[in-house]
Amino acid sequence: MSTGKKEPKKPVKAAAKAAANTPPMNPIEQGPDAIGAMLDQALLSRGAAVPAVNTTSTDNSSPAANIPPAGEQRCGLIAIVGKPNVGKSTLLNALVGQKISITSRKAQTTRHRITGMRTVKATQFVFVDTPGFQTRHGNALNRSLNRTVVGAVNDVDLIVFVVEAGQFNLADAKVLALLPEKTPAILLANKFDLIHRRAEIAPWLRSMQERHNFAEFVPMSANNAKDVERLFGICEKYLPVQPWMYGADELTDRSDRFMAAEIIREKLFRLTGDELPYTSTVLIDQYEEEGNLRKIAATIVVERDGHKGMIIGEKGEKLKRIGTEARHELEALTGGKVFLEIWVKVRSGWADDEARVKTFGYE
Repeated sequence: MSTGKKEPKKPVKAAAKAAANTPPMNPIEQGPDAIGAMLDQALLSRGAAVPAVNTTSTDNSSPAANIPPAGEQRCGLIAIVGKPNVGKSTLLNALVGQKISITSRKAQTTRHRITGMRTVKATQFVFVDTPGFQTRHGNALNRSLNRTVVGAVNDVDLIVFVVEAGQFNLADAKVLALLPEKTPAILLANKFDLIHRRAEIAPWLRSMQERHNFAEFVPMSANNAKDVERLFGICEKYLPVQPWMYGADELTDRSDRFMAAEIIREKLFRLTGDELPYTSTVLIDQYEEEGNLRKIAATIVVERDGHKGMIIGEKGEKLKRIGTEARHELEALTGGKVFLEIWVKVRSGWADDEARVKTFGYE
């Protein structure tokens, strides 16, 4: 039997805790071998695809059932930024586990700062989805959207800069130039599932680190369940110990009225394709709840008479389809019946009118 004095346990626990909260060394800074090993692991660790997000929560266990004490809680703001159509909204929906940000192939689908929350054990992740930074047009609408992006990156604990793996162009560079040096930023290489060999990505990765001192590099696909879960663990290290900002079960700070307008706008863009200018918008004129029934009246605003005809379609068939698809999704979101009326009106030049842009709800 040993007669030696036992070492105290508290310093060991403290050291372990400190080590757990210390971000790992950046593989990019460790040289080519570390980069290669990291990329090999990423290429081998592709998992099952994330199921299509629903409008109801996919998690049956309520986080509110086991809320840790305030002193043990972590919480922070994480901005998701990138050029238009790089997958920011798809990523946000996957992280939250529910569709809260609309998606389409049309550029500038996201127009508002949309917050999505996910509480995992003692940590609450508050993700901020931002519009794609617009460089092609300088009208009042785009100036408003760009101000939203600039405001978001200067008011968060962590930035996730989303790019397409292996790609970088002027639009990416415009967003990258907005990132403040004082805020840690993660380089998220989306669509990594399209990369098959290390040689295709390693030189690009080194060039990206030369452009900005990224805290970490995350190769992933927003449609990969294992990748999405891994991102939580990576982001957690950068969030401060502080009480949660929202309830454990909350998923977004946006109202049902806001979501109704966004869902209608998504169906509008998806069903009209590239022919309809992105400046079309949706206003909610009425949103009333009567028990299990929602009565919603909405107006689609366009800039030209020709756009109005395009939305209505022959014998009103296009508008009818927009309304039907939006109603079905709204009923799934609210869990009740929805009576939806949609009108189309022309407001010439609204997107270049600062006052009207603000009236229509843009920041």
